[in-house]
Amino acid sequence: MNCSQVEIAGKPAELLLPSGTPRGVCVFLHGYDGVTLKDNAAYHAALEQQQLACLCPLGPHCWWTLEVWPEFDPAISPVEFVGTSVVEFLRERFPDSTESLSIFGVEMGGQGALQVAYRYPRIYGTVVAISPKVDFETWHGHGTTLDAMFPDREAARQRIATLHINPLNWPKRQLLLCDPSDHYCLDGVQTLASKLMSSGVPFEEDLKTTAGGFGWNYANHMADRVVSFLAAGK
Repeated sequence: MNCSQVEIAGKPAELLLPSGTPRGVCVFLHGYDGVTLKDNAAYHAALEQQQLACLCPLGPHCWWTLEVWPEFDPAISPVEFVGTSVVEFLRERFPDSTESLSIFGVEMGGQGALQVAYRYPRIYGTVVAISPKVDFETWHGHGTTLDAMFPDREAARQRIATLHINPLNWPKRQLLLCDPSDHYCLDGVQTLASKLMSSGVPFEEDLKTTAGGFGWNYANHMADRVVSFLAAGK
């Protein structure tokens, strides 16, 4: 994969391109650690095999929600940015490959991918959430940027993806992934899965495969499955 720096509405992003003509495009949202796929051999190999281009917007500590975070942008929320400016960039750059986009992410970015897909399901028809911190309100008060974004834990809870599922308008393909030994993320993923099931929203899940718990060891272990799922939605 070839990686280059691009700019979208004045914001930096990384663009990964396969060796051949891309047969599809996906968006990756990074976690709180800010680590993208730039140097990730597992995802490079999987994206190359599927001939997918991948755009990685950079949003340090923004949590990828509808909450405006001034360090990201003083006026537009991260969700709105990914649902509008990112889409415009991709449609201009890949006019033949963006009829239905895919989005995925890890941890903070995993729940962010769900936030975006639930609000723009006709654009982002396929979503994969890897170890998503769905119930991020539990991190309020622990020194993250959530403390500045929200006055209290309840205000943060009102923004979680689980509360924004539309049973009449949802992404057609969803995959939830979480290591069963991941005590940071598992509870929230299970709650989301239960809500999707009770709402009659179709989705797939794997909460049984284990590969080190929370972190990149697990995310990399799931790379082939993740990218295969993204590619199948093209």
